[in-house]
Amino acid sequence: MSLIVSDRFSLIIGLGKTGLACAQYLALQGERVQVADSRSQPPSLDQLTLEQPDTPIHLGGFPHDLCLSASQIILSPGVSMQEPALVAAASAGVPIRSDIDVFAKAARAAGVPIVAITGSNAKSTVTSLVGQMAKEAGLNVAVGGNLGDPSVSLLNDQVDLYVIELSSFQLESTTGLGASVACVLNLSPDHMDRYDNLMAYHQAKHRVFQACKAAVVNGDDALTNPLVPSTVTQTRFSLGDPDVGQFGLRKNGVDEWLVQGLRPLMMVKKMAMSGRHNVANALAALALGQAVGLPMEAMINALTTFKGLPHRCEHVATIAGVTYINDSKGTNVGATVAALEGLGPDLTGSIILIAGGVGKGADFSDLVKPLLRYAKYILLIGEDALLIEQALVGKVVCSHAIDMQEAVNMAHELAVSGDLVMLSPACASFDAYSGFEERGDHFAALVRALV
Repeated sequence: MSLIVSDRFSLIIGLGKTGLACAQYLALQGERVQVADSRSQPPSLDQLTLEQPDTPIHLGGFPHDLCLSASQIILSPGVSMQEPALVAAASAGVPIRSDIDVFAKAARAAGVPIVAITGSNAKSTVTSLVGQMAKEAGLNVAVGGNLGDPSVSLLNDQVDLYVIELSSFQLESTTGLGASVACVLNLSPDHMDRYDNLMAYHQAKHRVFQACKAAVVNGDDALTNPLVPSTVTQTRFSLGDPDVGQFGLRKNGVDEWLVQGLRPLMMVKKMAMSGRHNVANALAALALGQAVGLPMEAMINALTTFKGLPHRCEHVATIAGVTYINDSKGTNVGATVAALEGLGPDLTGSIILIAGGVGKGADFSDLVKPLLRYAKYILLIGEDALLIEQALVGKVVCSHAIDMQEAVNMAHELAVSGDLVMLSPACASFDAYSGFEERGDHFAALVRALV
């Protein structure tokens, strides 16, 4: 009898953080792996070469023959499925999967519950909050995906619960996720430079519900309603008065309470996070946690201590009665609208907004309504400053700043006691920074230098 050696292999497309994690994981499973990247020096090249010197690496493009000969393609989220070589491979029947598929198959096999969270905005906040709730409950929880560590890096026999943030890019090539509970927190236009229209983006996001056992739905956003079988339990959250068993808000005298049906859970003012948008985030997290059996007491305890994430409506300083907020993570229009509507109602003064960067093909007209209500000035920076001005011209007072330094100085001169100066760009940062973190850190440093 002769030994037959298979020439089949998994092809990983993209050698960033996710591609490296997939290569490491599949190699540990004894699978043959090859890697391709369109760049000549992808960020994880040196590490993969050091750790797996025998793994073939193809740089500078995605060869058609290589894609067609793979047994499966594991696609990193930064690479579009519309790449010609991938289109050809898909047409030839080569399975194209995401790292999330690899992760979910292993997690399901181990019987560990998965909380899967996506949305245009707040997904990092809600993912982190559910993770904190699980820790309060004494569980060994792993949090990651689009946030922090790639999902396959989280796989561990000791984990009790996975809480995974998912981007539309990841979901495009994810099939049959099978989450214990899935949620689309909200939907507003984003990444319109990648998608032909809002419906294509919507469809990518809703793949999170594939084969889920339970769904959490935003009752204030009809676009989050899933098309799932009647056997899938659905729980709704809303900033209104909820139905029986659902999560919402109710007034009791002068105080607002988070409630589940008729059951009061906690006063809103006892939350460590502030802003109406974070009230919605808290309700979503409660619904998600309940779906996987987290004790209510532990979840409420987490809400009293969880202050939110860096760069997301983060308080930087209060100077001469003016509050400075770093919302650099507001990289799309919906996120900036949420920040304006979340913080605006409680102000005695007005908002001075610093916005701009790489717009990703966005329609900035949705900024007009909250700006008219809560802002007195918008300072524009970055590559698409002119596009934002064109959407706001004649409606909101705008000025251009050369860079962040000038914008902060201008805002400082314009603000009076009771006002709020907020960096919430409604844009990506890659025209001037390595990411939203560097942008937010720069803003914060400039503000602190004002003192």
